[in-house]
Formats: sequence, structure tokens, C-alpha cells
Amino acid sequence: MCKHILNAQVSIRAQCCRKWFDCPQCHAETADHDLKKTNEMVFLCKKCKKAFRKDMSDYEEEDEFCPHCDNHYVIEAKTPAPVLGVEGDDARMDSRMLKDDRVKAQHSSIFSAGDLDARLG
Repeated sequence: MCKHILNAQVSIRAQCCRKWFDCPQCHAETADHDLKKTNEMVFLCKKCKKAFRKDMSDYEEEDEFCPHCDNHYVIEAKTPAPVLGVEGDDARMDSRMLKDDRVKAQHSSIFSAGDLDARLG
């Protein structure tokens, strides 16, 4: 599973080391060499799990589909984005959900020994 492209439809076989990667960034993170550029690429469809070759010098619009299952693998990539969210309502309007860690809560109990004489009479 690729952490750079969340909706990768195919894996690409690197010609330099003959290993499968979901994107060039995954190859750069794991390999100790540069990715070799080539005109013929080998893909592995993640939907039907079958491999196929494409000549990138003669690439046309109908080449954007898997020849085995017609899965459209050339789609806009979804990349992970950092998200900061607050659960609940807006904290600027209602600050009851926020806890101030600097102030220790005073737990009073009827069983505290400090004022037991005053309570018992």
C-alpha cells in the first residue's frame, strides 16, 4: 500500500531492480539507486491482479485502461493531507469541552478526614 498516492490503481515494475512499486517515491525511499527511465513499462492491475506492458512512446487515450478488466488506472491521484480537527462544537464559542491541565481539580468527598469532626457534629 502506497502512502504517497492513496488511490493507486496499478503497481509499476522498476526496470533497474525488477521490483514492484506503487509510485516513484516508494522506489526512492527503499532503493539505493535512481529509477531507470524506459519507454516500455510493466504494470500490475490491482483490481484483476494481472500484469501488462505499455509502450509509453506510443501512448494514447485508450491505453489508460487495463486490457484485462477495463479498470481505468489513469486517474487523479489522492494524496494524504494533514488534517487538524476538533471533535465537538466550536471551542471558541463553548469552552466547556476544553480542560486546563495547569489547574488540578479539587476532589472533595464526604469521606475526607480533614473536616470529619465538623461534619459528624
